[in-house]
Amino acid sequence: MWYVTRYEDVRTIILDTERFTTASEQSLLFGTFGAHLLTTEGALHDRYRLAVQSHFSAGYIRSHFEQPIRIAAAELIQGFRSAGRVELRGAFARRLPIRGILIACGLPLHAEARIRQWYDGFEAALANFTRDPAVQLRARRDVVAFHEFLDMEMQAAAGRLGVSLLGGLVNAPADRRLTADEIKRNLSIILFGGISTVEALILNTLWALFEHPSVLGRLRTDSSLLPQVLDETVRWLSPVQSATRHVVTDCEFAGVDLAAGATVNCMLGAANRDPSVFPDADRFDIERANLRRHLGFAAGPHSCVGFNLAKTEARIAIEELMNSLPQFTLVGSESGPLRGYEFRQPAALTIRW
Repeated sequence: MWYVTRYEDVRTIILDTERFTTASEQSLLFGTFGAHLLTTEGALHDRYRLAVQSHFSAGYIRSHFEQPIRIAAAELIQGFRSAGRVELRGAFARRLPIRGILIACGLPLHAEARIRQWYDGFEAALANFTRDPAVQLRARRDVVAFHEFLDMEMQAAAGRLGVSLLGGLVNAPADRRLTADEIKRNLSIILFGGISTVEALILNTLWALFEHPSVLGRLRTDSSLLPQVLDETVRWLSPVQSATRHVVTDCEFAGVDLAAGATVNCMLGAANRDPSVFPDADRFDIERANLRRHLGFAAGPHSCVGFNLAKTEARIAIEELMNSLPQFTLVGSESGPLRGYEFRQPAALTIRW
């Protein structure tokens, strides 16, 4: 595949749906989940996005999901609060995003363990650039099982008023309602995206803070800095490292001849460290005037529909940890390393208090 690393080149490609598309049978997203928000273009894509986007607006999340997510975070912390130390990835960062997306979708919290199992299969499939058939087979089986689970939940949600995404989709007016298969395919990618990004954002934010104790100290005395911290974390240590596109027709881009069908990987993590856009790009700086220009949630028609939910969950996670476990510190010998080609985060992050 071709790699694109400069900010302006990455941004140009992800905005150019005429020459570069997500709608390709070569797409790992398509091979895993079929046609959905991130593997369609034009009118079909717009129809899918319109069906879900209102549930992910900042105001809707604040009104309907923020408090239940905060309760979920507090409950998880209460489970290890008396221990004095914990490995946060396993006990907290891997669990809160699942609970958060279950809350937003209107699915039962007791499904957490099953969602985790299915998610692990999905994650392996979406990083399976070597096309390992065993990985593909597991993902297909997990998708079938998840869809069977959704069939039951959709039946339960039919005709039931509520604020959840599933209820909104199932009970939408006939002229805007997606088919049952379309609902299941789109919920599959929404659920997946709502877990991987948030887990990494929580862990990467804590990693960045521990690497920069002066910023951590400022945050402990001024919680209003947290939105800046989160945006600079997304830029400095991008949870999702790339956005894949496929060439529609033979074309030339940045002096390179690209053949129709070629795969182009837009390296979001590299673009976010481009010094021509972010001076002294390797420095973690929450005072950057343009820190929100990062491409950590992509851009254009395929920008992350759930970015408001991801940032809300990460903010709540950090707030609840700081409120419940004051002055917690990193156990460096039991943390790290940073790793991950497609989804990047510390392999472990242990704290004590």
